[in-house]
Amino acid sequence: MNKHMHKPEAQVSEAEAASLFLLEQAMGYTYVAALRAATELGVADHLADGPREIGELAQATKTDKLKLYRILRLLATRGVFREEEGERFALTLPADFLRTDRPQSQRSAVLMLTDETFWRPIGELAKSVRGEFIFKHIFGMSFFEYWAQEGVPAEDFHRGMSAMSEVENQFLVRSYDFPKDATVVDVAGGLGGLLLRVLRENPTLHGILFDRQHVLDRNRLGELGDDKRWKLVAGDFFKSCPKGDIYLLKYIMHDWSDENDIRILRNIREAMAPGARVLIMDPVLPEGNTPHPGKEMDLLTMGIYEGGRERTEKEFHRLLAGADLRLNRIIDTGSYVSIVEAVAA
Repeated sequence: MNKHMHKPEAQVSEAEAASLFLLEQAMGYTYVAALRAATELGVADHLADGPREIGELAQATKTDKLKLYRILRLLATRGVFREEEGERFALTLPADFLRTDRPQSQRSAVLMLTDETFWRPIGELAKSVRGEFIFKHIFGMSFFEYWAQEGVPAEDFHRGMSAMSEVENQFLVRSYDFPKDATVVDVAGGLGGLLLRVLRENPTLHGILFDRQHVLDRNRLGELGDDKRWKLVAGDFFKSCPKGDIYLLKYIMHDWSDENDIRILRNIREAMAPGARVLIMDPVLPEGNTPHPGKEMDLLTMGIYEGGRERTEKEFHRLLAGADLRLNRIIDTGSYVSIVEAVAA
């Protein structure tokens, strides 16, 4: 045989291809690890002015050249960074969002989602399926108790949530037609990023940011200026909720079991003004084999919350009925988070 002739392509059976596919899936966590490493090292910041050779990048990040190259090579296969001729790397649009100074930077969100408080519980989901509360098994307390500890940098979590929300909130707010002159209650609204955006884009609305006092102390609503359109109300949504016309519940229902969610919703139902609406902002999972990012988020909630879960449309119907509410419509926002609008039954 001529040594320059190409061998015919290997014939791979369907079963062989399936087994190889399974092995590839089992190594998928390496991509997430590489993404975290590149984010921690600030690679995107060092590429802000244009492509750089791997040796320059290694020097700038104080890392080993070959090891850094191997990390970026993998990320480039998914469109996060781009490898160019001469072992040079450049930013792609997704990688640009890892820059510290980029508007709507997702650097903090990536670091939060790949933090050990998310990462470790996911590695032990089998224990969760057998009935064990994995987060407490690993850390000795609940997710919320962990981030409330003295000495734990809670700002890391809040910065991550804020960065993630900045992107999601633009989809949510532009997808809903808020009625004029209404009072909007952001239930467990954290630092108030969602309510801030709602009030900025709807100048006739008034807002109430409802959360625990230690959270309200760090709120962002002052960014509206000296404004009388909003107020802070401290409280516990398991006991009561403020009176309002529109209730925002973003990433609240997926934290809790059906029983606890119904307690929250009943308190809202009792406080609702006539004609009020409840807007649940969570993924709505499609039935069957349809892929959806919410199905991945569902496993995150399984790992870090006791009873937490994402839900299908049918499950939202049942949940709301338990609080004397009715699912009115589901609004597709163009993102993985939908708006489930509920009204009094």
